[in-house]
Amino acid sequence: MNLRTRSRRLAVAAAAGALVVGSSALAYAATDLSDHGGAQRNHGDKTKTIARALDGGKAENVILLIGDGMGDSEITSARNYEHGAAGKLPGIDALPLTGQYTTYSLGKDGKPDYVPDSAATGTAWATGTKSYDGAISVDVDGKPQATLLELAKKKGLRTGNVSTAEIQDATPAVQVAQVTSRRCYGPVATAAQCPTNALENGGEGSISEQLLDTRPDVTLGGGAATFSEVAAAGRWKGRTLQQQAVERGYQLVDDADSLAKVRSADQRRPLLGLFASGNLAQRWIGPKATEDGGSKPAQRCTENPERTDAQPTLADLTDKAIDLLDEDGRRGKGHGGGKDEGFFLQVEGASIDKADHAANACGQIGELIDLDEAVQVALDYAKKDGNTTVIVTADHAHTSQIVEAGSTTPGYTVNLLTNEDRPMTINYATAEAEGSQQHTGSQLRIAGYGPQAANVVGLTDQTDLFFTISRALGLSKSGRH
Repeated sequence: MNLRTRSRRLAVAAAAGALVVGSSALAYAATDLSDHGGAQRNHGDKTKTIARALDGGKAENVILLIGDGMGDSEITSARNYEHGAAGKLPGIDALPLTGQYTTYSLGKDGKPDYVPDSAATGTAWATGTKSYDGAISVDVDGKPQATLLELAKKKGLRTGNVSTAEIQDATPAVQVAQVTSRRCYGPVATAAQCPTNALENGGEGSISEQLLDTRPDVTLGGGAATFSEVAAAGRWKGRTLQQQAVERGYQLVDDADSLAKVRSADQRRPLLGLFASGNLAQRWIGPKATEDGGSKPAQRCTENPERTDAQPTLADLTDKAIDLLDEDGRRGKGHGGGKDEGFFLQVEGASIDKADHAANACGQIGELIDLDEAVQVALDYAKKDGNTTVIVTADHAHTSQIVEAGSTTPGYTVNLLTNEDRPMTINYATAEAEGSQQHTGSQLRIAGYGPQAANVVGLTDQTDLFFTISRALGLSKSGRH
């Protein structure tokens, strides 16, 4: 069974108001929840299991999975909807070591900004340096900071960067570029908004141009539109970024079939997969949140017809990236001339955030389920490999809240029918009608498996993640250029 087929069996594509149970549904109902101990999650003493997970050694590989906007409320609503209140997300909830981390950003004056954006938060874990909203791996003074992906490459590891967003969007960008504003995707925006970074002004170029320079072995996501822009200066002046990529040896693919045919990716022939002009299509659609949405009949989410078989799922992209990064070492190609140095891979489920901004509960939940399937792929690989660390977390919290079923609350609500045949009402109340719902400033869940994963336990800061991964891979202690 391929990943898309498995995804569709998990998905519920019933007409509004109908209940269809997928393969995962009602698995929690082994006992009556009203029984004494019937809602337990901790079945037996886990001391030995956790003790085995407290491995402080080095990892050969690290896979970091980010749910953009994936706060505790987003996790809970997705679990409730697809697996039930007493159920488990098979990927995210399976990681044995969990903690919370703080996510605040800084103003340019160096003082805390309690509600961050994805650029500042990504910069924090990618570089170990807190910065201002909009910063892409630069500090509050605009000074470039070395990233985990760059440091992994410097050590000789293979590297990958995967997202369901435009590959120039904040979370993927923080690993491959240093610019003063997250909006500087290509040469045009960079000339206007980040002039000090523009090639024609002696800078390192736009996010897309720096991505081509950083040269991860595997880059998969959206954002093809920017690659039609023309370089304004440098060796490739007058050529589009796509032409530049081809001339620089990149393998370019744009759909699931062409991705499946790729057999290797390394520094001689890195892979650049761009599967949409902008962001990849979301998995599910459903009823819109409205002022009286909580009082309307509960409905199920349905599959998004815009997401066709030509677009790989996030689990597909993760599986392919792992396969290429791991196979490269086994084949004795790429960086190491036969020695398997390991890899660093970042994977982002980007549109949890984008759906949350749009008060789109079905989009938000479907994208979190997509990420959970990608986590399952990573965790399955790590368990078989025996020397891989998997870390799952988010960049910032978001606006959605689960409220009393059927209630009408300030803001906008929607009533969904869960796999338990129960209504779940979700509220959005941080923006006016048709406005973009806002991030929130809560601390976030972080979970890990494998060497050094114990360092996520307790309360840490987002910047600690940079040092945890650096120690796990034995990278340079310095986070600066």
